[in-house]
Amino acid sequence: MENFKVSNTGTTSLFKNPILEKLTRTNFFFPGVLFLVVGLSSAVYGYFYNYSSALVSIVLFVGGIFFFTLIEYVMHRFVFHFNAVTEKEKEIKYKMHGVHHHYPKDKDRLVMPPVISIGLAVVFFGIFWLVSNKGVYAFWGGFLSGYSLYLIIHYSVHRFKQPKNFLSILWKHHSLHHYRSDDSAFGVSNPMWDYIFRTLPPKRSIKKEELESLPDLDKNIA
Repeated sequence: MENFKVSNTGTTSLFKNPILEKLTRTNFFFPGVLFLVVGLSSAVYGYFYNYSSALVSIVLFVGGIFFFTLIEYVMHRFVFHFNAVTEKEKEIKYKMHGVHHHYPKDKDRLVMPPVISIGLAVVFFGIFWLVSNKGVYAFWGGFLSGYSLYLIIHYSVHRFKQPKNFLSILWKHHSLHHYRSDDSAFGVSNPMWDYIFRTLPPKRSIKKEELESLPDLDKNIA
């Protein structure tokens, strides 16, 4: 993102219309809980109504989670960070995702507005139904649960102190994206696809001494 400096405090308005402005702000807990409950319920529904066996349900559920991580990466890289050329495109990009880079600690803009995420969830259900028919319940359930897991991780990385265990890589990886190279490190729930598609930050940005100097996303929370 360009033309602004990262602010570790504060927020900003995106629309003059109070209704539109309110729609850009979302409490994390609503979508975080909603998609997890719907996802798990969908998988259980598919199993108990004999749409698939227990083993098949588990495989489809895990496959749905795995597929979500790919969609997460693709959307973050090619949609949220699309190459904006015109002033209008830059404005759209800023309102869609740039504002999060400008104010990474604004807790009300750490998740996608439900009006958009619910619509996308319905679209993906339709696509999965066409591909897998009755197997959609377990796969879509895993997909939504993967989204919920992503929301939890993204919120935690921005709001909580970096843990001193294997999960710390998620904090460090996302800090690199925000503070060193926003055209790399697109994975949030995990860095796997960045390894596969070679979009890790430049090696000079991940030297130990530089990594330790990165601002902590959990400090100075707005």
